[in-house]
Amino acid sequence: MNWTLLVAKAARRSLAKFPAKDQARVEAAMDRMAADPFSGDIRRLEPCGWRRRVGNYRIFFDIDMDLHLIQVTAISRRTSSTY
Repeated sequence: MNWTLLVAKAARRSLAKFPAKDQARVEAAMDRMAADPFSGDIRRLEPCGWRRRVGNYRIFFDIDMDLHLIQVTAISRRTSSTY
């Protein structure tokens, strides 16, 4: 069963600033998340939320199990101060 993927406006703006090749990689990862949000390099964050690693980029998201909904809250490049 596919999941519904909602991307926050701030996350879309961040994604638009990335180089085209990296945008394509992140968008492909989000497409795979819609099929299975628990595949790939994901990790549960404290106190809540999830992150998925895509190369040097991180997709931060929340999952609503009842509604089969994935809400992408942020996408950022991994640096020493990301988290």
